[in-house]
Amino acid sequence: MRLPLLALLAKGPAHGYELKLALEKLLGAAYPQPNVGQIYVTLNRLEKSGLIRGEDVAQSSRPNKRIYELTEAGHEAVRAWFEEPTDEPRVRDEFFMKLALAPETGVADQISLINRQRRHYLNTMRDLSKLAAAEDRDNRVAQLLIEGAMLHLQADLDWLERCQEELE
Repeated sequence: MRLPLLALLAKGPAHGYELKLALEKLLGAAYPQPNVGQIYVTLNRLEKSGLIRGEDVAQSSRPNKRIYELTEAGHEAVRAWFEEPTDEPRVRDEFFMKLALAPETGVADQISLINRQRRHYLNTMRDLSKLAAAEDRDNRVAQLLIEGAMLHLQADLDWLERCQEELE
């Protein structure tokens, strides 16, 4: 949550609730909705670490709100984040750990695990298809997020098929 908030602040100063709404609008319903409490905790930590600075702004009929903006260190952190490739090989996959340990423990059957996981992936794909149909077609970022998730699920389903072939 730290770096996405910094990236949003690169556009200009904002308060926590504005940042929450910006994330929700950008990512759509497929992405887990950010918790506003977590956003404020994260903003507090970012301020303490010197990546942002906050200023209280008086409001006439409401409590003061705190507006945050990036410091130079914050700008540098955002630039560095965008420059760094994302390291995502799924070598530490929890399902694979279950699959590998099942015959060692005798607690679960590998083929049953594969079938259960396959059903879960198929249900998730169905839910994502519904979300894609309901999502605003103009929100290309949200559509791409859903499409990417579905492509990853399809690859996972193909891999499950490969595992089952190897284990039977």
